[in-house]
Amino acid sequence: MSVLPLVFTSGWASGINAYAVVLLLGVFGATGVSDEVPEALRSPGVLIAAGVLFACEAVADKIPYVDSVWDTAHTVVRPVSGAWVAALLAGQSGSLPEVAAGAVGGTTALASHAVKAGTRMAVNTSPEPFSNVLVSTAEDLGVGGVVSFAMFHPRAAAVIAGVLLLLGLVLLLFLASRIRRFRRRRAQRREERRLAAGRSPD
Repeated sequence: MSVLPLVFTSGWASGINAYAVVLLLGVFGATGVSDEVPEALRSPGVLIAAGVLFACEAVADKIPYVDSVWDTAHTVVRPVSGAWVAALLAGQSGSLPEVAAGAVGGTTALASHAVKAGTRMAVNTSPEPFSNVLVSTAEDLGVGGVVSFAMFHPRAAAVIAGVLLLLGLVLLLFLASRIRRFRRRRAQRREERRLAAGRSPD
């Protein structure tokens, strides 16, 4: 069976939470749940690093505005991680060229990252902080559920990931005005800090 469905699914999930994907795949491989997980993802060092970074993201991702700063910092990390995981999966199975797999995984991760980051900007226009926790928790559970499902039903999981990605892109169009509002507020805060710094005594 081609590894392409798993590559696509892991790419989608990496765009939302790259560390969770590496951690889950590593655990599945280390425990013998799946033989398709490359050795590199099963190593103790990778598992520990992914676990620590996942814990950091689990906290940062639930704090208003901090989550958007975190997303900005991971604009490169998530697509690169998606491409790396995809290339490793392709190399393990031998059914898909590693370069092609990396392109699919990285592109899919970039698209889902854009959905995640844009959605968070819209959520941050809400005055209450609880929506961030709810959205972040739903994302974590979604990534965990779909990646776990992909271990046993890769094609069905790929279909689910594709539908979620499409729905997310459509949602971004509806949230465009709130995203612009978030950017205006952030620019206004930066200007206020700049003016305050200019008025402060030396």
